[in-house]
This record gives sequence, C-alpha cells and structure tokens, in this order.
Amino acid sequence: MTTLLLSLLLALAQTVLPGPAPGPVPGVRPLPAPLRVARWWDPPPTPYAAGHRGVDLSAPVGAELRAVGPGRVHHAGLVAGRGVLSLTLPNGLRTTYEPVRPLVTEGEEVTAGQVVAVLTEGSHCPQPCLHWGLLSGETYLNPLTLVPHPTPRLLPTSAPAGV
Repeated sequence: MTTLLLSLLLALAQTVLPGPAPGPVPGVRPLPAPLRVARWWDPPPTPYAAGHRGVDLSAPVGAELRAVGPGRVHHAGLVAGRGVLSLTLPNGLRTTYEPVRPLVTEGEEVTAGQVVAVLTEGSHCPQPCLHWGLLSGETYLNPLTLVPHPTPRLLPTSAPAGV
C-alpha cells in the first residue's frame, strides 16, 4: 500500500511539474516560498498558436524578484510598453520576468538569488502577478522546472485497532 501511494504521489508530481530543463537546474525561486500559481504553463501546439508560454505567479506590486541562477542580463527595459527582464543562464537557458522595473542593466553579471527587479502593475492577470518564462533556443519550457522540488516523505500512520 505504501509503495502504491508513493508511486501515485510521484506520478502526480511529474504531471504538475514535468522533468527538469536541460542542463543544471539553478534552484532559486524568483519569489519567496510558497509560490502561488495564478495561471499554469500551457505550451502552444505550434510556435504561433495560442497558449501560455510561462507561468503567472501571484505577488504584490513592489515584490522583489530574484535571479533563479547565475547569469548575464540579456535585456532590461521595455517590450510593448511593459518592463521586461531577461537573463541568460550558464546552461544556455533564458528566463524572463514581466511586468517589472529592472534593477540591473544589459550585460551585467548576476548571481543566483540576487534581487534583479521589482514587480510593477500589469494587465494580464486580475490580481498583480509575475509572468515568468523560460526558453531553450526558440523552445518554451515550463519555468517551474527550475524551482527546487520538495523531497517526498512518507510519514508513519497509526495502525488500525486489532492489526
């Protein structure tokens, strides 16, 4: 029974958070734990089809955003009228944050966990949120694969009476 429960829990975790992104996993959250997902990653079936190419994380305006790993600032500025920060990580992945006010400049080296931006007002969620994206080349990936996964632990239960 315990093995079946563990198998089910692991299968559920893999459904919600598919396998790791290519290369080393940085493992720093962009916001403090717990992360509250307002909208999940929903990759489009084709490059130009509708979909959600990142995750929206609920957070208050003014929240400090951290680099999920060491890297270099690829872009820090406006895109279509919104503040956007894009970081290139050592493994070739690129992560983006929006809507933000960047605290770093293009070309600057950043360290894992460094505060790199502040969340600003946005219009894509009913409540303030960070749209967090992840790219490998031209392929969008689930950015939640960069977040450290909790280690499943089985806890003892009381044996039913008479067993």
